[in-house]
Amino acid sequence: MTGTPRLLVLWCPDWPVVAAGAATGTPPTAPAAVFSANRVVACSAAARRGGVGRGMRRRDAQSRCPGLVVHQHDPGRDARLFEPVAAAVERQAVGVEVVRPGVVAVPVTGAAGYFGGEEALAELLLDQVAAQAGVECQVGIADGLFAATLAARRSALVPPGDAAKFLAPLAITELNQPGDGRGELVDTLRRLGLRTLGAFAALAERDVAGRFPKDAVIAHRLARGLSERPPLRRALPPDLSVTEEFEHPLERVDEAAFVAKTLGERFFAGLARHGLACTRLAVVAVTEAGEERVRVWRCAEPLTARSTADRVRWQCEGWLTVRAADRPSAGIVRLRLDPEEVVGGQALQLQLGSMGRDADAAERAGRALVRIQGLLGPEAVVTPVLDGGRGPAERVRLVPWGEPRRPLAADRPWPGRLPAPSPTVVSRRPVPAAVLDAVGDVVRCTERGEFGHPPATVAVDGGPARRVLGLAGPWVVHPSTAAHRGERYFARIQVVLEGDSPDYGDIALLLRATVGTDPQWTAEGSYD
Repeated sequence: MTGTPRLLVLWCPDWPVVAAGAATGTPPTAPAAVFSANRVVACSAAARRGGVGRGMRRRDAQSRCPGLVVHQHDPGRDARLFEPVAAAVERQAVGVEVVRPGVVAVPVTGAAGYFGGEEALAELLLDQVAAQAGVECQVGIADGLFAATLAARRSALVPPGDAAKFLAPLAITELNQPGDGRGELVDTLRRLGLRTLGAFAALAERDVAGRFPKDAVIAHRLARGLSERPPLRRALPPDLSVTEEFEHPLERVDEAAFVAKTLGERFFAGLARHGLACTRLAVVAVTEAGEERVRVWRCAEPLTARSTADRVRWQCEGWLTVRAADRPSAGIVRLRLDPEEVVGGQALQLQLGSMGRDADAAERAGRALVRIQGLLGPEAVVTPVLDGGRGPAERVRLVPWGEPRRPLAADRPWPGRLPAPSPTVVSRRPVPAAVLDAVGDVVRCTERGEFGHPPATVAVDGGPARRVLGLAGPWVVHPSTAAHRGERYFARIQVVLEGDSPDYGDIALLLRATVGTDPQWTAEGSYD
């Protein structure tokens, strides 16, 4: 397919579990799972047979599989222990790219011709990885990284030009690969009845661009068997690479971690100055003995300064801690970062002039929140989601950090729902109010939504009575609704009250009252 490279992808199933087991000495046959923010991110085949699955809470996973071995997510460990696998592939083929720990991609054309065909190349790499790294893996070949990755999960060799045909019957959930963050998009497509990649691919690209978020266009290209992004046609500046030389050779992991941070920030800032972001990063190391090591990291999303530093650190750790046969014979005296592939910097969605600080701050905040959850539990850190409901407080649902932030009931009918605009401030506890008519009697509302006499004055929490300048409503909520079952009928009204002076303006409130002969009025919120 024009513009879509033919790739071989080698995939190590459940790699985070395999790496954690190798680091801790856990038997490969034991049921084990890796957790991040108290949710399963990967589990072994034995754990899956016990009922454990990705996204499951820790307590649920352990209740289903009492003998489950628990590991904490450690991307650095996964990358460090994956280096022998990448090195084994690199001994037989050039152009090896680490997509993520557990997945490597190799251009097929040259290597397949040298070894006698694609099938022969696949068998050779499987044998080499098993013999040299002691790891079981699967291989797939197809046009484009996305199709080749899915082919590897099925040990399939897709004929040239047949990527779209291969992808068409696969479930739409395949778009949400680890690290891609397309969960909300996939949920939206499923609700619209698009269950397969072929059904999504059949939509016109202009319709996808006009009706879905920006990342949906990339997902649509993948579903059609194309590359994630069209090639960047502009000429690249010559000074995008970043090099650091060391007077004293790097031989320790802690030294590499410090260097990776500063080098990553310089690399990212240089790209940002030209309005670019990197999606394929080459890390080049030169040792004191003159050896040169190169590893290319391919990324689904453009790299930030933090994610660049992470990959540099992981790679240096891999080179410095790998077994003696594969380790450089001397310390590293020069590190260079080369952008193998770049995209427009708008793909990072940074604020103008931020130069990456906002993206890095978001990453740091996310990691900090995960650590807090590890100490206090997943319910200790929550974020608000606007959902369905009749009142303003009911529409805000608190979701634990790390869980999908999507509405569950926003599209349901809500009789008696408060119309826009919603209050800007909602009281945590009901604030008593006195709503009186023109003769000083308490205003009553019927179940039909009718006032005996219209409100004339309102006093909130014992404050002065203020004249009502305008009102909207009432909206009556029936007690048989799920959220209010067993309560009395109640009604809401929006009122505009006279302010203290023209300089301060009028006061707008949302009021609520029980329906009947003895109404209890409260202020639910204000429109500041």
